[in-house]
Amino acid sequence: MTTALIVLAIVLASLAIWQLLRVFEGTSKLKGGVSFVPTDGENNYQSKAMLLFMIGYFAFFAWLFVEYTPHLLPESASEHGVVLDQLLNFNFLIITLVFVVTHVFLFYFAYKYVFSKDRKAYFYTHSNKLELLWTTVPAVFLAVIIVYGLSAWIDITDDAPEDALVIELYPKQFDWTARYSGADSTLGSSNYNMISGTNPLGVITNGSIKEMKTGLLDDIAYLEEELEAAPKGGVKEAELLETMGKRKRQLERVSSFEGLEAASLAAGNDDVLVKNEFLIPRGKSVNFIFRSRDVIHSAYMPHFRAQMNCVPGMTTNFHLVPTKTTEEMREITGDDEFEYYLLCNKICGAAHYNMKMVIKVVEPEEYYAWLGQQKTFAESIQPVEDTEGMAAENKLTGNEISMIEQ
Repeated sequence: MTTALIVLAIVLASLAIWQLLRVFEGTSKLKGGVSFVPTDGENNYQSKAMLLFMIGYFAFFAWLFVEYTPHLLPESASEHGVVLDQLLNFNFLIITLVFVVTHVFLFYFAYKYVFSKDRKAYFYTHSNKLELLWTTVPAVFLAVIIVYGLSAWIDITDDAPEDALVIELYPKQFDWTARYSGADSTLGSSNYNMISGTNPLGVITNGSIKEMKTGLLDDIAYLEEELEAAPKGGVKEAELLETMGKRKRQLERVSSFEGLEAASLAAGNDDVLVKNEFLIPRGKSVNFIFRSRDVIHSAYMPHFRAQMNCVPGMTTNFHLVPTKTTEEMREITGDDEFEYYLLCNKICGAAHYNMKMVIKVVEPEEYYAWLGQQKTFAESIQPVEDTEGMAAENKLTGNEISMIEQ
């Protein structure tokens, strides 16, 4: 309300000042005073000042270019990024050319066609030549940009090679998890009903199904005990019944996954899940698969000139070939602490600023050695028999995804 009143006051004050100026001008004319209409001398002075302003204007533009160009991203660290940079530079070239030409004409016309009482402007009703000129020239430039852009885009978004590494990048508020496909180059199936504290991506394997069923059965047994002790017909009883219904529906869905093909259930066993940072090999094609647990995120890897939306309920993908290791880029930038980053480029919540993950580009030998040292998903799943005591300590918290009702 206060803001609206301030805006209204400013508008009213502006209107009052404008009306006062009109009254002052009219009064001056009636008294034979000085009019607000500029003289020829004043117009000539302003027209020459416009030429001086043009020189300063373009000098400032040149200074900005020289001053801030070094602060842009360094050279691309991916194969397709080189093509994107060339396309961007081509667009900048055309935009700068049009910008300079149009502004030169703008300032020149202000100088050449300065107002004079002894000259009358020619009234042009229509000109086919002008219409053809300002339609054809922009159309030609746009056609070149579109054809060049489509050609580059088709090359960049073609299918990933069959031998490409497969890595899933999975965001949630507010962090990232990277999942490697393992030796079989196939990511295991996943479902949100399978998400738990030990299975953040909801990977479906025989082991994760057993673990989830055990946790859900323990939760249901605990809820039944609480239900017996709850006052009949009260709010607590209603809440417990609702929660129990969710657990039972989730248990049915999880049990249905046991009917999947054996190959599908086994595919996730050798998957590798990592947080904080992940490695990719230089010179090897990497096919990134993107999902999202909660809201729309955007996987942004600026140094690889790559970005892809991560949308709940669907998968998207993007593939690239890294060309420079982290160490090589540190030498290029002169920054010993340089790191490649995976960022979220969608404002996804209060801690959006904190969503980043280090990407390390290394030589293939180092990459495969590192991957061989990581725990597989099957190894990270806690044995079912060890979860019995855990369920009693973490009632209603171990299966976070079951709080979501689809």
